[in-house]
Amino acid sequence: MDPASSRWRLSAADAARIATFAALTAVLGMPGSLALFGNAVPITLQTLGVMLAGALLGAWRGALAMLAFLALVAAGLPLLSGGRGGPAVFVGPSAGYLIGFVVGAAVVGLIVERFRTLTFWRVLAASVVGGMLVMYALGIPLQALVTGFPLQTVATGSLMYLPGDVVKAVIAASVTVGVVRAYPAASPLRRAERASGQQPAASPAA
Repeated sequence: MDPASSRWRLSAADAARIATFAALTAVLGMPGSLALFGNAVPITLQTLGVMLAGALLGAWRGALAMLAFLALVAAGLPLLSGGRGGPAVFVGPSAGYLIGFVVGAAVVGLIVERFRTLTFWRVLAASVVGGMLVMYALGIPLQALVTGFPLQTVATGSLMYLPGDVVKAVIAASVTVGVVRAYPAASPLRRAERASGQQPAASPAA
């Protein structure tokens, strides 16, 4: 089989992983959310699911997991933090962040896939770029547009998310490296190598 087509082929195992991470992202919304100082976009654990999906599934499978999750939300299931769901959330203050779920997971995966081995610091960097910077870049402008607040005001208010997001990035990196050490086949790098016929890379190191 052509390695290029193998890379994009979706197996039953891939579908199961995608469904698992869509479900994980939903579960991470169960603890609820916290809206500080009246901010229109709540603080949620679900961006941890975005980081993990990209790091452990790779770019396009991670993005598909987030698309599956958002499809369920769009269908009306109250899977977002705070029990939110339905089409209205995609035109509300959180719309940009929801788009960021898909793009962020893809970016995390793209960065991770560039490395021959996964280390804590590499996954952390990928999680910060895809799970934080991309999310802010998409979420803040759309939040400003929807709420009518100045962009600078929204950006300043979003600084409250930084400490929690850094903690989530650290957790994502730790979990990813731990999972890949315990179960090397879980690494998106191994799946890419099998598809392209390359020799497996060495096990991840701290």
